[in-house]
Amino acid sequence: MKSNERLQAAIILRELIDEAIPLTHLLQNTQNLSPFTKELCFGVCRHYFRLQSLADKLVTRRPKSTIAWVALLLGLYQLHYMDVAEYAAVKETVALLIPLKAIWAKGLVNAVLRRYCREKETLLAEMKTNFVFKYGHPQWFITRVKNAWPDHWKDICLANDERSPMCLRVNQRYTTVEDYLVQLNEIGMHAEAVSFSRQGIRLKEPCNVSDLPHFSEGFISVQDEAAQLAATLLDLQPGLRVLDACCAPGGKTCHLLEKQPHLTECVALDNDVFRLKRVKENLDRLQLTATVIAGNALQPTNWWDGNLFDRILLDAPCSATGVIRRHPDIKLLRTPDEIKAIASLQGDLLLSLWPLLSSGGLLVYATCSIMPEENEQQIAQFVKQNPDAEYLPQDVEWGHPLKFGRQIIPGENNMDGFFYSVLKKH
Repeated sequence: MKSNERLQAAIILRELIDEAIPLTHLLQNTQNLSPFTKELCFGVCRHYFRLQSLADKLVTRRPKSTIAWVALLLGLYQLHYMDVAEYAAVKETVALLIPLKAIWAKGLVNAVLRRYCREKETLLAEMKTNFVFKYGHPQWFITRVKNAWPDHWKDICLANDERSPMCLRVNQRYTTVEDYLVQLNEIGMHAEAVSFSRQGIRLKEPCNVSDLPHFSEGFISVQDEAAQLAATLLDLQPGLRVLDACCAPGGKTCHLLEKQPHLTECVALDNDVFRLKRVKENLDRLQLTATVIAGNALQPTNWWDGNLFDRILLDAPCSATGVIRRHPDIKLLRTPDEIKAIASLQGDLLLSLWPLLSSGGLLVYATCSIMPEENEQQIAQFVKQNPDAEYLPQDVEWGHPLKFGRQIIPGENNMDGFFYSVLKKH
């Protein structure tokens, strides 16, 4: 174990809390990360509100210093959730305060962690009546989800604390699910076909993509089964012109082209130039061709050529509350005000892109959210305001049927939480 592993985790978590930078971005910008450091970062985020509840029971008041607070949470996570010896967890956690220039906090952190070790059983017994500790989410989130999904909110909270599976999408231009499963089995990788996507495979254990047979040649891509369902809903046919709005990092764009290689054109649009590099990398690896455009979907006059699209996929920006198991830092970063602002943006995107759709064309609206105001309520309002928009119910076996879409609950059939709605233009 490297001596700087806890230090790296502390620095990353401090930046996440102070600057509200997503964990994925912080990990990508940190070199030489060990599995132990990643475990600390993801684990503290996943169980942040449980650790917070424990820490609040052990201190008179929270320290104003973020780094002292982070050290407390790191220590408690190792003691409560990891198989780390008490002596090592306390000693190493206290020691990292020296390079972090918070020597003054050594006594506090040492005392709190040692008290936890002494009073663990009593503390955990008291936590049984703590609502936030029991369900591991901020109170506002639990309340919102309980109101939206009264029959499923407990399952959602539990699923969000699970580690997400690694799913693959087989490129049907090169191989089949059956043949690729044989290849995986031959090298000792256990996997199975998923339930609803005809191109999906779920691995029993995650791995590095470099270990997957023919990854670099484009035989497969990493994509959750729920995200793979978008391509089917678009009812792609040869000769159609398709727009994938808000396309980065390009997983769905590539799937559209794999599924229907005879499109007249597939336009991949995103306003993030940096993330468009990922789109181009994915297209190149899979040997696919799309018209990649850097542009704002809210301002079509700046990039649209005036030719209507037969299909539009709006993978709308959202709260990502359906993929918390993949991105547990969402628990810390998301706020009710953000959700309200995101819902407003989604409505504007629908209004901006609808005129670009041809008569008889389809628009598939997708989010990885479980919040009704981003999903069913969004579509209900849009259909009400646009008489030429018709919601098309889908005869599928996945998700929960709603009046204006289908909702996949996080963890159901081991899928991420996704919402889909199909609109037809008259």
